[in-house]
Amino acid sequence: MAEDLYSVLGVAKTASAEEITKAYRKLAKKLHPDLNPGDKAAEEKFKKVTAAYGIIGDEEKRKRYDAGEIDASGQETPKYRYYREYAGGPEGARYRTTAGFEDIGAFSDLFGDLFGERGARAGARRFSMRGADAHYRLDVGFLDAVNGTKTRITLPEGGTLDVTIPPGVTDGQVLRLKGKGGPGFGEGEPGDALIEISIKPHPVFKREGDDIIVEVPITIDEAVLGGKVEVPTIGGRVSVTVPPGSSTGQTLRLKGRGIKRAGAAGDQLVKLSVVLPERIDDDLKSFAEKWRERHRYDPRRKRKEQA
Repeated sequence: MAEDLYSVLGVAKTASAEEITKAYRKLAKKLHPDLNPGDKAAEEKFKKVTAAYGIIGDEEKRKRYDAGEIDASGQETPKYRYYREYAGGPEGARYRTTAGFEDIGAFSDLFGDLFGERGARAGARRFSMRGADAHYRLDVGFLDAVNGTKTRITLPEGGTLDVTIPPGVTDGQVLRLKGKGGPGFGEGEPGDALIEISIKPHPVFKREGDDIIVEVPITIDEAVLGGKVEVPTIGGRVSVTVPPGSSTGQTLRLKGRGIKRAGAAGDQLVKLSVVLPERIDDDLKSFAEKWRERHRYDPRRKRKEQA
């Protein structure tokens, strides 16, 4: 025995047209194949509620269904089928019915409201729709993110995706792999794979826009006398000249040593930090005492004046 169409939509037989449409909208949003990729059970339920709404959502068909003139599939019940069979005989003109999805005039508008133009086409008996987008999260090392790389990720269901990380990708940026998402329905194209990038912090480098910041410790004598020091960059280590009289916090700019993308490049900012030796020996202590007696100065004077 066919299931009662009112029960399919979860409404009473006395429900108003507005209540029926509201119930159908709720079920359609929940069961639509675009929102349930690969869920065959949801797809079948979607077809069932769509078919039910196609009849009791139409004023004339609802009247005929309530009167027993058509069944749950929209076909004439036996006492009306006799006329159909008779009319198809040699003495009568052939009788045809278009009962079914083909003549549900309100479906295009309804699906357009729910899911847009693509959803409107899904209301037909044979419908095609784009596959659902698949969402993934990918952890990327700092240097791989700034320099770019290629990697392969294993999907939860066992498949793999080859991903190209462009130079300068940012934390939280979403990469789109066209056609690598859920399969389309019917003639619909597959969805896309959307990969959210999560960049791991680096123990040495930090990023500000397209600039790279690194803090480099220098000795007392390098700070006073200047000299050459080796500095790490995202492209390898380079030699940098520390000017005489450098202080902690002073910044050296390495032009074009930052993130390169779209024909432009950021800089690397080298922040100097004067570091004392782990042990203050007698020579350094004696030198500092004598130097202070002759050259005492107050590096905090300007701060005091500004406070």
